[in-house]
Amino acid sequence: MSDLDARMQAMGRRARAAADAVRMAPAETRSTALTAMAAAIRERADAILEANASDTDRARTNGMAEAQIDRLALIPARIEAMAAAVDEVAAFPDPLGVETARWTRPNGLDFARVRTPIGVLAIIYESRPNVTADAAALCLRSGNVAILRCGSDCLDSSLAIHAAVVEALMAAGLPEDAVQLVDTPNRAAVGALLTGLEGTIDLLIPRGGKSLVARVQAEARVPVLGHLEGINHTYLHASADVEMARNVVVNAKMRRTSVCGSTETLLVDRAGAERLLPTVAEGLIAAGCELRGDAEAKALVPAMAAATDEDWGREFLAPVLAVKVVDDLEAAVAHIRRFGSGHTDAIVAEEEAAAAEFLSRVDSAIVLWNASTQFADGGEFGFGGEIGISTSRLHARGPVGAEQLTSYKYVVRGTGQTRP
Repeated sequence: MSDLDARMQAMGRRARAAADAVRMAPAETRSTALTAMAAAIRERADAILEANASDTDRARTNGMAEAQIDRLALIPARIEAMAAAVDEVAAFPDPLGVETARWTRPNGLDFARVRTPIGVLAIIYESRPNVTADAAALCLRSGNVAILRCGSDCLDSSLAIHAAVVEALMAAGLPEDAVQLVDTPNRAAVGALLTGLEGTIDLLIPRGGKSLVARVQAEARVPVLGHLEGINHTYLHASADVEMARNVVVNAKMRRTSVCGSTETLLVDRAGAERLLPTVAEGLIAAGCELRGDAEAKALVPAMAAATDEDWGREFLAPVLAVKVVDDLEAAVAHIRRFGSGHTDAIVAEEEAAAAEFLSRVDSAIVLWNASTQFADGGEFGFGGEIGISTSRLHARGPVGAEQLTSYKYVVRGTGQTRP
């Protein structure tokens, strides 16, 4: 056994040992730890920024694209947002012990379904250092223990954030092993996590690009909560209000192009294209977006580049938007079904019947009417943060917050019943 394998297995054993203490800790204790975590992040802001500068400098030297550096980079406002997100999780109602159903059978047995922690979660993510704080907070709120493995690009930042997490755990009297961070960039550490660390890991959560998620899903020996790329669509129905369409689409694409909730393809109803598309395109171009359209879209907006077949179903994560004119709602749904990733899709329409049909027929984790796809975020849902947007159909779907990181058990109360 290599030294790294031995270290990883020891992490798993420590996590399992900490799991009972976290599971049994009162909600108030976990809330105290979360509040302390937010305070420690704020107090350590300068150290976190210094570590992040080291990460971003190294990323630029290594030729990382600016869109990816945007995901990696921290500024004081983003650190404050990180701390505020932890405060939100601290204030979120504790999900543990909640009865989600209760009933009595004719024989007098009383049945209750009660939320419980999943156990030990291994979370593998790429160049988003804020995930270190988000994951730690959500796991703690839901009574879980976490083993975090960040991308090598954000290792210095994540180590600095993790130091704040450990400080808070110790201040609240919780085991520091409740949130562990793999401190090596060695890729073999991911392979070790995929084995389940001798059965100590209960669930793997990959948060990153398509290749990472595909590897985890293909190689993991423990259950995986999947998060595929955000190939998101906004569809402009012929009834859409032109100013609303412009505002929603510009926000959906350009608010932050590097997030998974960014719209990557704009579909425009042929019956409304001449009225809608020039104005929407004008807003996008003014915001710095490159448009790649099919022949009909390009005819209406000659400034567009010509789209290629590869542009449909592509996650640009950059100020680039594919644009297609479609026959009608039926064609829009068919396009989304073919090229979408089941993440987030939106319709802009004044016609309620058309919106209702779209919301019913598009089988994505999140569907929206007259709202930006950038609302694909657990904080915006009122979940107090998220670990990612699940495109799975089992266990949890959409934003994965504290409640979605719980399982359940059945508690059955009797008065001496025996089964005939």
